[in-house]
Amino acid sequence: MKQVEGAATAMDLLSRAAGIWRQAAAFKRGLAGGTLVRLFVSCLAAAGFAIAAFGVSPTSAAETAAVEIPFDGLTLTGDLVRPDDVDTSQPIVLLVHGTFAHKDLELIEALQAALAEREVASLAVTLSLGQDRRVGMWDCNQPSTHRHEDAVAEISAWVDWLGDEGFGQIVPLGHSRGGAQVALWLSRQGERADIPAAVLIAPATEDGSAAESYEQRFGANLSNVLAEAKAAEPGQMLDVPGLVYCSNTTATAQSVLSYHAENPERDTPTLLTRGVSMPVLVIAASEDEVVTDLPERLAPIIDSAKIRLETVEGADHMFLDFFAEDAADLVAEHVTAIP
Repeated sequence: MKQVEGAATAMDLLSRAAGIWRQAAAFKRGLAGGTLVRLFVSCLAAAGFAIAAFGVSPTSAAETAAVEIPFDGLTLTGDLVRPDDVDTSQPIVLLVHGTFAHKDLELIEALQAALAEREVASLAVTLSLGQDRRVGMWDCNQPSTHRHEDAVAEISAWVDWLGDEGFGQIVPLGHSRGGAQVALWLSRQGERADIPAAVLIAPATEDGSAAESYEQRFGANLSNVLAEAKAAEPGQMLDVPGLVYCSNTTATAQSVLSYHAENPERDTPTLLTRGVSMPVLVIAASEDEVVTDLPERLAPIIDSAKIRLETVEGADHMFLDFFAEDAADLVAEHVTAIP
């Protein structure tokens, strides 16, 4: 692993900077959106610029490493961040991004930095979607051969790698579709000693509006698209009006069916009732306009001993800026409560 570069004589400044970030997050929670908060954030940004000039960042007291592992003829990539005082006997969070995204997404990077400040190690990974060393958002000009459920095998590969590295307590965390994919992985694993807890941030649900949403987005009848996909061979390439958020694209029949045919294995609340035995923290955003039915759908299965729902007030689906700090507070609390 490569040590993050930083001025050794500036550790006191680092400590103070981390404290400022935490105080700012607390201050924001008390006066969300007010003028004083915006004023304080502006001052904090100026302070952050000064800190950068000294070569110090909130994660300077952490080791970081770019990680690559072989998988099914491809190379998967990830970023490992481990605070200096954290060893492999302590829990590590495995972060899985949302739809067609990647490990360098703003939210994922913010969570890794915030977790490091809270003395929690993490590994953020990029799902391959069938591409070697995939970087950035999925390119809709590429033909899609991947499936929603392909994430299960890749999550397993990363869990195995962390186990080989000596980590005995792994906490999978998924955001958005990644949350549903983590829930799917959990439902297929059953009870495991090395998976003592999990976290789902704004995980995806299936609300029965897929056909209506498809027609609004792509101007096409989803039933016709699915009928064509069902009649084709699984690997046959089809020209389709849309796939997830890609318009007028090419995809295999099995890819179309995986993402658009009705399937309870894309629905987080359903999956959490299927053999998920460890404590699961679900974090919702009060202003989420993407996953709008999460609290309502989870209400019948909330159990303080197993499934816990927390809502970050003022956050939208992406938990940008200080809302990532709020989420990190909840994640760190959940992780440190592991026996």
